[in-house]
Amino acid sequence: MTKLLFTRYYSVQLLMFINIIWISMTYYEIIFADETSVGNPNVILILADDLGYGDIGIFSPDCKIKTPHLDRLGHEGIRFTDMHSSSSVCTPTRYSILTGRYNWRTRKKSGVLSGFSPALIPTDRQTLGTLFKKAGYDTAVIGKWHLGLNWATTDGKEPSEKNIDYSKPFKNGPLELGFNYFWGISASADMPPFVFLEDSKVTELPTTEKKWVRNGPAAQSYEAIDVLPKITERTIDFISSHAQTAKKGKPFFLYLPLPAPHTPILPTKEWQGKSGLNAYGDFVMQVDSVVGKIVQTVEKSGLSENTIIIFTSDNGCSPAAKIEELLKKGHKPSYVFRGAKADIFDGGHRVPFIVRWHNKIKKDSVSEELGCLVDFYATFAAVLNVSIPDNAGEDSFNLLPAWLGQVKNPIRNEVIHHSINGSFAIRQKNWKLCLCEDSGGWSFPRPNSPDANNLPPVQLFDLSKDISEKNNVTAEYPEKAEEMQKTLETIINNGRSTSGKKQNNEGKINIFKNR
Repeated sequence: MTKLLFTRYYSVQLLMFINIIWISMTYYEIIFADETSVGNPNVILILADDLGYGDIGIFSPDCKIKTPHLDRLGHEGIRFTDMHSSSSVCTPTRYSILTGRYNWRTRKKSGVLSGFSPALIPTDRQTLGTLFKKAGYDTAVIGKWHLGLNWATTDGKEPSEKNIDYSKPFKNGPLELGFNYFWGISASADMPPFVFLEDSKVTELPTTEKKWVRNGPAAQSYEAIDVLPKITERTIDFISSHAQTAKKGKPFFLYLPLPAPHTPILPTKEWQGKSGLNAYGDFVMQVDSVVGKIVQTVEKSGLSENTIIIFTSDNGCSPAAKIEELLKKGHKPSYVFRGAKADIFDGGHRVPFIVRWHNKIKKDSVSEELGCLVDFYATFAAVLNVSIPDNAGEDSFNLLPAWLGQVKNPIRNEVIHHSINGSFAIRQKNWKLCLCEDSGGWSFPRPNSPDANNLPPVQLFDLSKDISEKNNVTAEYPEKAEEMQKTLETIINNGRSTSGKKQNNEGKINIFKNR
């Protein structure tokens, strides 16, 4: 009898103890649910379109555009002052971001794709989408794709404006490249077809024609001024709807290529006239507000402690911003750097770069580490602690040590630059060699112009003394120029710039565009 009472007593005590633990855990979850997380961090990669290095206040003392949300993001994380896009125009840069491979290794040796172009990335090529998906992430693209799609056609021939069958799904888009969800537009907001896309279909058939810079087929309800707001709404919905699953061990990777401040430069009524500069300045302020809304959503959803937020741009500021007009008002879109979008000069490809990762990245830190947007692939592989096969991320270096302030030696020995017309440049430490006599783009001296034809065939700059690339010192340092050219040729011929098995390029690569 005594033994029975003893057993019942301790059974009751045990049940009470378990009940107390259960109540405590429930209470803990209620109180701390905002910032509890399981597993790998969520990642939001925001890519602005044609935003200059000097268009964000935290990067330039000469910035006349108010960017409080981006400034705050920069102060809460790390900003890089020597980060470059792989190209000075958008399609090639987007290719390099997603694949970790230089764009000029593809069939596309110059220029950009249209909204009707076939897919540039083959489905057997690993991307950031496949990298994250294999790691158990929910993956999404919301925004501007601009990497080509294999549209269905009415006649079985190559897609064009006249023969696309919009009632059928397209192929070789984001869903075939590792992404679970896609919502956005096929190319730039001024490129037809003017329709929104979801997963592998248009959301509304194009039954009319409209024009924003270019004329083409359009859906009745599609208006270019609505593109950025609708992308913002979709992004907020995505983050909010994935918050709970992210906390329970299913993190997400969101690639968010914004369509702004690229043309058509159409700020909404709320932002018109706010910058005091011009419509471009207003549009940049709207982009800043979009970033603010995204960060606020992350914080309200209780995800901020376990979410990496990255902000950068695909290339420099476009002349469509009316740069001369901005300069007269004291605003310098390219800061102290020469050139702008499309150019081989730094103004074409040196981009703002911010990473916030609470409790991992030191607040208000600055890195002068040389980097390129092609480095996302290897960096995220390091975050996820996964290996990279030989035939993926061939030009991608791991910048995670730079993010965390743990760099002991330079991560990169060089970066290869590429302009809109296919001109090459190579950067090593403070030296930069441009294998063209001109800008390679739209700035002075333009390719094939009388001004360019009388200049030396290559340009060598010592950026430690000449950050604005004004003084060509090839004549003083011919051996340096020759050495850097040979390094470029080796990187091209190896099919990679990282260590590993030699890989193939697609087609012949000519390092001298005009020879």
